[in-house]
Amino acid sequence: MNKVSEIIGCITDIAPLSWQESWDNAGLLVGDANMLVDKALIALDVTEAVVDEAIEKGFHLVISHHPLIYRPLKHLLPENTIERTVIKAIKHDIAIACMHTNLDNSYLGVSKWLADRIGLKNLEILEPMQVEEDVTTGGGMVGELENALDETEFLALVKNNLNAKALRYSELLGKKIKKVAVCGGSGFFLLDNVKRCKADAYITGDVKYHDFFEADGKLLLVDAGHYETEQFTKELIADAISKKICNFAVSISNVKTNSINYFV
Repeated sequence: MNKVSEIIGCITDIAPLSWQESWDNAGLLVGDANMLVDKALIALDVTEAVVDEAIEKGFHLVISHHPLIYRPLKHLLPENTIERTVIKAIKHDIAIACMHTNLDNSYLGVSKWLADRIGLKNLEILEPMQVEEDVTTGGGMVGELENALDETEFLALVKNNLNAKALRYSELLGKKIKKVAVCGGSGFFLLDNVKRCKADAYITGDVKYHDFFEADGKLLLVDAGHYETEQFTKELIADAISKKICNFAVSISNVKTNSINYFV
């Protein structure tokens, strides 16, 4: 048995909570940091269904990437899914923690796992920030494919390796794709950095209609989906715990929390 705080510490060792953005709400959100637990359920999002799974399987700690609570709660009434989920977790003595933009900003974090899935090498942080001496963190990653690909070959690679139902992308330019930037989740804000490093393509999620025009004939902008570009964060969290405490059980949630469906 380990304290909840010890399990969370396995992740914050590679992604301290001080690395989260000012607007974020990472860390322990529900429960007692000193509670002893013998296993943790890992999910991308905490939903009522995820807490139901934890109850059914006897988990007393759920760790997610996205925070269950973003905004302050004025009351705890069963009026919406967030409040119902918090109430249910408290009733069943389940602690809930999230590791969000602190993992986004870690070199070993979300974008690193996405880049590895695409097969990129020679990785560097896309928007580096020096947080302390000899420690660099920041958003996104940029690297290179082993072999340059045609644009359609590249899109097929991304779709297949991310198990994406569909991709949205900017105008094809008839250029080879070699240098690729990535950012898990909503990463359009890093487009200027992508252009400065002269990447041939940029993979992220949540790109709006007018944003695609900003590719401006300079690169291939690919929206592979918020969930699809962050789905490997579950394995990232589980791996961080298992490497530190080998006899602690971690399990990936079976609940599919992607809120977007496709009709094709």
